[in-house]
Amino acid sequence: MTLGRRRLNRVATISMHTSPLDQPGTGDAGGMNVYIVEVAKRLAALGVEVEIFTRQTARDLPPVAEIVPGVSVRHVTAGPYEELDRSDLPGQMCAFLSGVLRTEAMYDPGRYDVIHSHYWLSGQVGWLAKERWGLPLVHTMHTMAKVKNLLLAEGDRPEPPVRVMGEEQVVDIADQLVANTTAEAEELISLYCAPPEKVSVVNPGVNLTVFQPASQGAARHRLGLPQDAVVLLFVGRIQPLKAPDVLLKAAARMLAAEPALRDRLVIACVGGPSGNGLARPSLLTDLAAELGISDVVRLAPPAPQHELADWYRAADLTVVPSHNESFGLVALESQACGTPVVAASVGGLRTAVKDGVSGVLVDGHDPQIWANTLLGLVGKPAWRDFLAENAPRHATAFGWSATAARLVEVYTGTMVKLHRVPMAVNL
Repeated sequence: MTLGRRRLNRVATISMHTSPLDQPGTGDAGGMNVYIVEVAKRLAALGVEVEIFTRQTARDLPPVAEIVPGVSVRHVTAGPYEELDRSDLPGQMCAFLSGVLRTEAMYDPGRYDVIHSHYWLSGQVGWLAKERWGLPLVHTMHTMAKVKNLLLAEGDRPEPPVRVMGEEQVVDIADQLVANTTAEAEELISLYCAPPEKVSVVNPGVNLTVFQPASQGAARHRLGLPQDAVVLLFVGRIQPLKAPDVLLKAAARMLAAEPALRDRLVIACVGGPSGNGLARPSLLTDLAAELGISDVVRLAPPAPQHELADWYRAADLTVVPSHNESFGLVALESQACGTPVVAASVGGLRTAVKDGVSGVLVDGHDPQIWANTLLGLVGKPAWRDFLAENAPRHATAFGWSATAARLVEVYTGTMVKLHRVPMAVNL
């Protein structure tokens, strides 16, 4: 059968376990949510429509919600109208898949040109949709069980064998795998035996319109922070993987070394409990009390992007002590706002932060080493200013438009490989 000259018109994006409409920073919403929304918007600007399939978690959600023209979110009924623990979601996979397939069946054949699944649960759904629709499947892991289990935080639970097996199946069946960094590509190849030719590196980006330098003083005024404060910022979900405890323990050691700093130090943590952190929602409050630093710790709920940009601008340093990050959007957003980052030297953070230029990478998670590093930066304003000057320059290399353009290349290349026909893109 002659397929003729195909165009990339519409992408079916699958994000089963978390909705791109959710506020990042709590529950299962995080960098992946930002990634899906920002990429979809940029694809729509290129003339490629995106339909995002996600599980409906509230009865009053509309069947279809438009984010911007050309980008829609389809809420699929699968299980109860509430958030479910990820361990319960495999039981809803058949119902979710049924809803996805029913949507496509309402239209003439050929509605979608490619499937892009995010996270292993969505990859399982994408696998079956690929078989039914005869379309190429592109998959992005975002996080990988084998990597997480190698870098577990103290007291954190390892990822279960069912996830490891599910990821291995998705790696095997996907037509193309998208890795956020070269390091992640190497992990897919070494830990999951992915053929190198099936792995494409596409760096995530940052919204350079929202996240850009502006007055630190004005940001502090809006957030109610003292103008002379030393502000160390943590942004993200409160869970062992993200290691906010490392920052609090480091802060206690900083105050033990320099007691006079107590009058000015503010440890700001912006985010909500997630994952294993849901078992102890008061973790940071309890830890701050135990360490005797409750007076310097300020907890704030997850914030929308414009407010989050103010938090970055208000901070002297953003601290990202995660045990693992597939990329580290927080680090990139902070640098785009002109605030240097002190981050763990793990995973994608080695790409997101240019060590010694836009921030500092720290080996390991010893609170004393983190305290020494942070005190060194606090005590050397000229060094911090140098990093702050270079941080936006580093971040501007990671725009979402470049991410979307690279993904178009991946999509079209995969379509050509699968169908072996000439390719035309409506750009």
